[in-house]
Amino acid sequence: AYKELFRTCHIKYLRQVRKDNYSVVRAVLFQIFSQGIHFPSWMKERDILKLPEKLLYSQGCNWIQQYSFGPERYTGPNAFGKLRKCMEALKSNWAEISATKDHEERGNMCNTLFSDESKEHKLYEAIKFIMLYEVVEACEQIKSREEPVNNLFSLLFARDSSSDPLSFMMNHLNPIGDSTCLDQVELFLLGYLLEVKIRVYRLHRFNTEEFQVNYPDEYRREWNEIFLLTEDDRYYHIPLFRT
Repeated sequence: AYKELFRTCHIKYLRQVRKDNYSVVRAVLFQIFSQGIHFPSWMKERDILKLPEKLLYSQGCNWIQQYSFGPERYTGPNAFGKLRKCMEALKSNWAEISATKDHEERGNMCNTLFSDESKEHKLYEAIKFIMLYEVVEACEQIKSREEPVNNLFSLLFARDSSSDPLSFMMNHLNPIGDSTCLDQVELFLLGYLLEVKIRVYRLHRFNTEEFQVNYPDEYRREWNEIFLLTEDDRYYHIPLFRT
């Protein structure tokens, strides 16, 4: 599989990503930041700092007090304040790095940020919460039948383990960073929310149709493309191409 990638896809190097249960979120976000990709369109229109407040007060989701912060497994009334700080970290770092035009300087900023666990974990928890927020929004739209919902949400709610936003949080989001990584369905959701086409080379699926997979499989032409490589659908690395 590696030989085939080297020959046909012109992959020359592999940037190894730390093997923990944030692996895939880290690999995706690192590439978004290092490429200087800007906020997705919906994030430019809405202030993400207000999302925890909106979920808790406007939509009455007081169960977000059971939200866990990866290896901290933190739950309780302070979850709201911690979520707010995570959202602030994501917004400020993303804005600062994407505004940096010099590629080398941007790379140095990324290396510094992604080598500080306390800082980078806040980014991943913010991404997890945005995923939760969008699932709550989709659930409300399905109930009210206001507008068509992306097929990936139907796929997500069809699972017994994520039939509603609370079970999605408890069974799938809370363990991320602690005991599990993202499932395939969550990868679809991640690409959809960040408005990037995530192309994954799955080496254990070599010589099958699932060797190269796009997340999401329906994407807009203007979305940026980022690449991942995995041997087991658990830990992900970043392939680098010959130029």
